[in-house]
Amino acid sequence: MHGGRDVANDASTVFDLVILGGGSGGYAAALRAAQLGLDVALIEKDKLGGTCLHRGCIPTKALLHAGEVADQSRESAEFGVKTSFEGIDMAGVHKYKDGVISGLYKGLQGLVASRKVTYVEGAGHLSSPTSVDVNGQRYEGRHILLATGSVPKSLPGLTIDHERIISSDDALVMDRVPKSAIILGGGVIGVEFASVWKSFGAEVTVVEGLKHLVPAEDENSSKLLERAFRKRGIKFNLGTFFDKAEYTDGGVKVTLADGKEFEAEVLLVAIGRGPVSEGLGYEEAGVAVDRGFVTVDEYCRTSVPTISAVGDLIPTLQLAHVGFAEGILVAERLAGLNPVPLDYAGVPRVTYCNPEVASVGLTEEQAKERYGADKVVTLKYNLAGNGKSKILRTAGEVKLVQERDGAVVGVHMVGDRMGEQVAEAQLIYNWEALPAEVAQLIHAHPTQTEALGEAHLALAGKPLHSHD
Repeated sequence: MHGGRDVANDASTVFDLVILGGGSGGYAAALRAAQLGLDVALIEKDKLGGTCLHRGCIPTKALLHAGEVADQSRESAEFGVKTSFEGIDMAGVHKYKDGVISGLYKGLQGLVASRKVTYVEGAGHLSSPTSVDVNGQRYEGRHILLATGSVPKSLPGLTIDHERIISSDDALVMDRVPKSAIILGGGVIGVEFASVWKSFGAEVTVVEGLKHLVPAEDENSSKLLERAFRKRGIKFNLGTFFDKAEYTDGGVKVTLADGKEFEAEVLLVAIGRGPVSEGLGYEEAGVAVDRGFVTVDEYCRTSVPTISAVGDLIPTLQLAHVGFAEGILVAERLAGLNPVPLDYAGVPRVTYCNPEVASVGLTEEQAKERYGADKVVTLKYNLAGNGKSKILRTAGEVKLVQERDGAVVGVHMVGDRMGEQVAEAQLIYNWEALPAEVAQLIHAHPTQTEALGEAHLALAGKPLHSHD
């Protein structure tokens, strides 16, 4: 127990909130609820921080940064700096990565303790609409929050053996750089690992059944990423689905539905993540579940009045910051603050490959479906006109989607450091800004943020460093 009360000697006490799962959604709810004066118990079977901190966001971005350093050292002569690249020391990479995780983990543990949250280590099981059992003990709550997250998915007949056929969890702890890799899935996880392994020196082929990489993004962003990956030498096969995988003497052979075959040392299965809900007592307690996901309303309320659910467990965007926001929403609702439901289109989305893909709001296709094709205006600003992008030697675009004569309803960006620009894009979308209003804002020069400003200048009819 870290902070909170000694439940072993106070078993009759009922908590205001019992949270099952200490990942992004769970611990955010715990911190905010405790801040608002609620008595909170937080139950986690593994490590506080969950997938994001230990097997997702943080470690993958650390690997991506190590890959960026490797690329910069190879290319330094182009900038007049003489260095030599001697290879990747995976032990050193993991030391760096694990150091980042360890520091954040210790900070999070201290934060939970400082808020007087009763933290319980153990595998919990929902035993009733108002209780969770863990370590042979029952924790009663006036309200229960389910936040048990997700795990990597596979396909029927495709067994992850953790050696040749691996998940993203396995890829994060590999003690070597594979000579070659096939990545099954061209979504966020797949293209991020493709980017890392290419930077580390592996030959990479991405297999995506849909017609584009990062298929959830605006098609223009997908095409720009595909162009950049071709330039980097990352191979990909689009539009044909996986059929089977077989072992070879040196690794794995993948066969697609059209008979095309690929061979590599390892196969990374990166087709997404599935909710952790089976065998935890949810349905027995009356919680509605659909394909493993707990169904909720816009306030994250389940079919049981005393139970809410957040994060990867529910069918919303599988992003850590969405989990944070949903956890805070539940805590504030339970504390009587009457919070506003989330606008999921207004959530910033970033894929941290090289180049980065960032977006907020509607794609062009979604905007046309909502407003009608004749009511949608788009504009593309090429980073070739941006001074800082020239300095960084990055290519890409900022694409704006506008409701004709109205607000900007989508911002889509591809290029180095675009993840850092999405905060302003989020404000533009969520505050329903008009292009002329954004055009009045002055952006520092030379910066990547100027690209957003220049795009809005052009959309407002007064382009500066771009053609009419």
